[in-house]
Amino acid sequence: MSHSDTGPVVVTGGGRGIGAATVLLLAQCGRPVVFSYASNSNAAQALTDRVKAAGGTALAVQGDVANEEAITTLFEVCRKSFGVPTGVFANAGITGPSTRLEDLEPADLRRVLDVNVIGTALTVQAATRLMSTRRGGAGGAMVLMSSRAAALGGGNEWIQYAASKGAVSSMTIGLAKELGSDGIRVNAVAPGLIDTEIHAAAGLADRLATKTNDVPLGRIGRADEVAAAVSWLLSDAASYVSGAILDISAGR
Repeated sequence: MSHSDTGPVVVTGGGRGIGAATVLLLAQCGRPVVFSYASNSNAAQALTDRVKAAGGTALAVQGDVANEEAITTLFEVCRKSFGVPTGVFANAGITGPSTRLEDLEPADLRRVLDVNVIGTALTVQAATRLMSTRRGGAGGAMVLMSSRAAALGGGNEWIQYAASKGAVSSMTIGLAKELGSDGIRVNAVAPGLIDTEIHAAAGLADRLATKTNDVPLGRIGRADEVAAAVSWLLSDAASYVSGAILDISAGR
């Protein structure tokens, strides 16, 4: 294993769902992880306990990804505790309420863009300043969280979410070109229907059950299936992969 297979990783939105599954897997692979969470300190503590019980190392840091100071603090905790990260998973995201766009409150629209687009950009900025070989860093890899919604559009559900993830996909392509000479690979995962709390949070508790017929493989995905892809993209096994947006949607 090389340095980038074993170095520390920063994960935003790591307290639950795909983020938590990825924290757990990376820690099982022997990588120290520092993850942020928005508000659920119980879930964050439960995850760090699980990581520790499995012989891994993870630190939880509360903070809003749309807040520049919170992001700076997150990366400082990683640097001081484990060293400069060699991997980053910019995972934190929200859907906002499920509604037609005409009925969406402007405050909800702004919040989705703040978290998903601005938050991702702030995470990338902080990571680049530490990791870039131009700045004396060792390089590494970043994975951004897109969604199949970016290509499907989110009509009648959450266009604001789909649009924000379209922005993330565009950033992935641009950043791969911009940061290649900084020794940093940038890719994205675009999950489809995954069994996490994000659907119920948008008021769509039965969404997974009603959408299963849309999936060619005939089932809903699991968070650990996305985590496996993120872990691979952050590893040296994916050393020539940059600018890719990996659909994890069973053909949907």
